[in-house]
Amino acid sequence: MSKLTIGNVTLDNNIILAPMAGVTDLPFRLLCREQGAGLVCMEMVSAKAIYYNNKNTESLMEIHPEEMPASLQLFGSDPDIISEMAKRIEERPFSILDINMGCPVPKVVNNGEGSALMKNPKLVGEILEKLVKATSKPVTVKIRKGFDDTHVNAVEIAKIAESCGVVAVAVHGRTREQYYSGRADWDIIAAVKDAVKIPVIGNGDVVSPLRAKELLEKTGCDGVMIGRAAQGNPWIFRDVAAYLEKGELLTPPGRQEKKELILRHAALQLEYKGEYTGVREMRKHLSWYTVGMPNSARFRQSINTMESMDELRKSVEMIFGE
Repeated sequence: MSKLTIGNVTLDNNIILAPMAGVTDLPFRLLCREQGAGLVCMEMVSAKAIYYNNKNTESLMEIHPEEMPASLQLFGSDPDIISEMAKRIEERPFSILDINMGCPVPKVVNNGEGSALMKNPKLVGEILEKLVKATSKPVTVKIRKGFDDTHVNAVEIAKIAESCGVVAVAVHGRTREQYYSGRADWDIIAAVKDAVKIPVIGNGDVVSPLRAKELLEKTGCDGVMIGRAAQGNPWIFRDVAAYLEKGELLTPPGRQEKKELILRHAALQLEYKGEYTGVREMRKHLSWYTVGMPNSARFRQSINTMESMDELRKSVEMIFGE
């Protein structure tokens, strides 16, 4: 199994949980780490929100020792605010500081943040240069193929990042215009790998162990980042690790194993979020966990009315059996 070194951090393997807003919270990261993710990435955090001491942001930055190493991801477009906030959070126990230059969501893009930054290479350079100087943490950046098909500039942005002292770059092989539709372009990941000496992590359409190996072989990239394929399936990290290390395709988790992990996930939600928020945030995870199961459509209809952990546990027992 290939280990991956990012700055001064050496991971157990080169399989990484992608940062996903509303998904990669502390409970979910713990589960993915337990299943074999070499690095877990936190939900993106607004540099401005830290600046204004937004209380919701505090919970986003909570880290558990057992999930380490963890990457904290900032987003923003003001070089001074980003670098100052990096200094402010320096003592927190995250291992790597990532900058989001890939988020396609309109409210982020319309502020000139996320993937909108790829339209302004000069500003990218200013942000990264100031940030690298401001923090002792290894700095990485997550980018896309480009903003749209007429502005495919992942190679240019990756070169700027490397010249500023960024120690690794993750590349999602889709433009912002594509969001998550169509096929990811792995050729752009290969092009970035050819252009820079720092580690390159490939992202996009890694939905199985076979696809993970194919991405590594076709692009020559150093690591694999898995996002949506981990939703309802934290076992994918275990499966990819077994296949890359031994060429072994593991049997999917059985009903009992699934049920136990779901109930553990729910217990973690209760512990860290409280019942009101925990149950409501668990609804989407339950939908993902039960896709394709018998009676799952009816089960998913009932999910949205659940308000207590007792209801949730009883429903899980019902669909999975005692």
